Amino acid sequence: MEQLNHLASTIALTLGVGWASGINLYAAVLTLGVLQSTGYVQLPPDLQVVADPLVMGAAALMYCVEFFADKTPGVDTGWDALHTFVRLPAGAALAAAAVGDMSPAVQIAAALVGGGLAAGSHAVKSGGRVLINTSPEPFSNWTASLAEDLAVIMGLWAALNHPVVFLILLALFIALSAWLLPRLWRGIRRVATAIGRFFGGSGHSTRAASLPPADRDD
Repeated sequence: MEQLNHLASTIALTLGVGWASGINLYAAVLTLGVLQSTGYVQLPPDLQVVADPLVMGAAALMYCVEFFADKTPGVDTGWDALHTFVRLPAGAALAAAAVGDMSPAVQIAAALVGGGLAAGSHAVKSGGRVLINTSPEPFSNWTASLAEDLAVIMGLWAALNHPVVFLILLALFIALSAWLLPRLWRGIRRVATAIGRFFGGSGHSTRAASLPPADRDD
């Protein structure tokens, strides 16, 4: 029974760090670092580096930057685009570290799964933000961002303390993502088409207005 609990905890932490990294990498690293440094949890040896003061300081600094960038319409989308190249490999690295000193094959498998989960949660987050940015008011960005930060903190806490519950919730998230991502993609395409028509129409109108009457289209 103890071995099963340890296995569930390892799987939950491995999947949890990958999933959380795709939403807010810096909040994930900072949360793990605080929990480890305060003695609340005992992370696997390869993951305990997140409690190093230098790592925690860097994560805290970048979390402060992301806290404001993530809540500014338009800026959040650019920030998410740039972090496609950060969150995914970081999620894979953290997932590999979470399995501890197991065989290289297990670490590679954990990295693949962790990177895949980071990609999935990142896609849901960034895609949802594109659609949220079509709203003229800024409060939806703040609400979404705060909810994401809270989800990362509570999700990692659940992965460390209630791994079975976390795995059930993660399975529901994956199922929801599979249903949601095609709809987000269609919504993003509609937004891109509307933007293209707006600028295309504006460009045509400006050009037509600058032509002599004889050269304008009827």
